[in-house]
Amino acid sequence: MAESTGIAGLEDDFQGGKQRSLWVDAMERLIRNRAAMVGLFISVLLVITALIGPYIAPHDYIKTNIANIAATPNATNWFGTDLIGRDIFSRILHSVRTAIFVVVVVITISTILGIILGAAAAYLGKWVDDGIMRLTDIILAFPDLLLVAFISLTIRQPFVNWLGTVYQQTQWEILRDTLFLDYLIVFGALALVSWPGYARLIRGQILSLREQDFIRAQVALGVPDRTIMFRHLVPNSIAPVIVSMSIGIGGIILLESSLSFLGFGIQPPGASWGSMVTENLFEWRTHPHLVLMPGLTLALAVIGFNFLGDGLNDALNPRQIRR
Repeated sequence: MAESTGIAGLEDDFQGGKQRSLWVDAMERLIRNRAAMVGLFISVLLVITALIGPYIAPHDYIKTNIANIAATPNATNWFGTDLIGRDIFSRILHSVRTAIFVVVVVITISTILGIILGAAAAYLGKWVDDGIMRLTDIILAFPDLLLVAFISLTIRQPFVNWLGTVYQQTQWEILRDTLFLDYLIVFGALALVSWPGYARLIRGQILSLREQDFIRAQVALGVPDRTIMFRHLVPNSIAPVIVSMSIGIGGIILLESSLSFLGFGIQPPGASWGSMVTENLFEWRTHPHLVLMPGLTLALAVIGFNFLGDGLNDALNPRQIRR
């Protein structure tokens, strides 16, 4: 009797529209994950800072003050000043914008490129699949940092020469901006090493989906390949890519900072956590705040995005084994 009552209750819930939503379940799992909530708070704070930080900065981030060099944190300069008198707190606020800007552009470019190439490799197969997969193998065979540094160092001078030629023909002042050039090179180098992971992931998803009955039915009905790929295969394969994107954000921030630390990324007067650390590295013993402040901010950002990415993976992965 109790069993029949329970079954009847479940039937009533289903008929009454009380069935659970996978997205609601995922949201509840995410909210219950304390580390993910900490990561979400840090991530939202960083995004808000990137949007409004430069407007609320107490000082000009590139203005120097020779009379106030390497000042310790105080009421006027909350994080102190660097070796040429620039306010560290204001530069960190601008560095947040640099990091988020790089993440958004690189994630967008690499994801779109990875989805297109991965989908083409999986659905077209044969020599297309072989060629794309061998290219991904070659890129993945190299350490990311070394490959990004090599690309940046190799293309910088030819790119500068080409932009100089374009400037002579167009007189566009933006082409003379070295900071604009740094951003273009960083975007290109990071995107070139980031897309293979997305391509392999989307390829694996589509290879499993294209054998499903609903895809076979589309093929039997004569639906064009392009329609099948972008209306059915890609949308049904995108969830793992979203999780991978969230997990990879911290890595991109760290990679950009490492590139700037080595001198191949965003350089002064642009603000980047990596370049701020390398500028003041030799003053670590006498003025530890010069390295500590940008270093702690970088660590906090990477930890926050990693916590959020891991939480999203646990919440959105229906095959995750719970203990």
